[in-house]
Amino acid sequence: MTMRAVGVRKYGGLDVFEELENVPKPTLSSHGNASTDILIKVKACSVNPIDVKVRGGVYDDYPDYYDHVEPMKDGNEKYQILGFDGSGIIEDLGKSVEQTKFKKGDEVYYLASPFRQATNAEYVLVNQSCVALKPKSLTFEEAAGVPLTTLTAYQSLIERMRIEENEKCAILIINGAGGVGSAATQICSKILKLPIIICTASKEETQNFCKKMGATHVINHHEDIPKQIEKLNLQIPLKYAYITHTTVGQYVKDCSECLSPFGTMCSIVQGKFEMFGTKAMAKSLTFCWDLLGTRGYYKIKSNVIQERLELFAKLIDEKQIKSTVTKTFDFSLENLRKVHDIVENGGTTGKMTLKMSF
Repeated sequence: MTMRAVGVRKYGGLDVFEELENVPKPTLSSHGNASTDILIKVKACSVNPIDVKVRGGVYDDYPDYYDHVEPMKDGNEKYQILGFDGSGIIEDLGKSVEQTKFKKGDEVYYLASPFRQATNAEYVLVNQSCVALKPKSLTFEEAAGVPLTTLTAYQSLIERMRIEENEKCAILIINGAGGVGSAATQICSKILKLPIIICTASKEETQNFCKKMGATHVINHHEDIPKQIEKLNLQIPLKYAYITHTTVGQYVKDCSECLSPFGTMCSIVQGKFEMFGTKAMAKSLTFCWDLLGTRGYYKIKSNVIQERLELFAKLIDEKQIKSTVTKTFDFSLENLRKVHDIVENGGTTGKMTLKMSF
């Protein structure tokens, strides 16, 4: 059996996307992890910056990434299907999938692996460790925008930066209206319950969105950040900074100026910057990277993705946090190119998803 999909045979600009014909429908016997895989009929998917980088042939968060991608072939030509989170309905289950958690027909949301064929298609295979029942209160389109960004923010804030609930401190989130930034703002507000959450945003629309997500203060990242922080006259230490914007070097410098001694900053984006002889050293600041796919790349077995997706579903259904999806399009070659273009040019507020029409 075959399925419909959009993918790439080569990497580059928006024009490399094409409708793929005669793509084999994945089966539980078509992958080495078949016993713990779940076959999902895709109902919606989202586009993230990782999609743009992979499609462009410039994704370099992991050494030799493109050599690690599971190849698919159409005759003699290889292709790759992108799309690394989404939602759908379970069609089939591997023999070792926990029957107490899942059954055929369940509505789920998931994180797809960047090293396997992904979710810009009619069907996708996902390991059970990256799947959970979707929030009941969300549509498929709303749920599809939750996994990657919320998982990234949660891992950065709680696992990497080790922020504790009810800490009497402030956090600065660079690019607070983006997918990860808006998820991080909600986590800081509703889960960690930090008293001061400062987000950066440059337009009235994105500034209002940050406040809606839980920011207590919003400043403009196109203006002098240290001066704006100083004007806030904070009465508690600015202990944390979270960088979710591509201009990492500039923001590391700004955050080093603003953070209190012994503070921590984390970036999810690669960049080069000076540490020697800077305030980052003088203040004994901690800097950490955070990549959501590290466990998968190094084959570290864990159920934390599933456990966190279950937590997010509970919090969403309890109305403590919300989906950050602001726009949805019907899935098509034209619309996938359109959304990639918007994400690539930094024009997103929250998340955008695509609704499968097949």
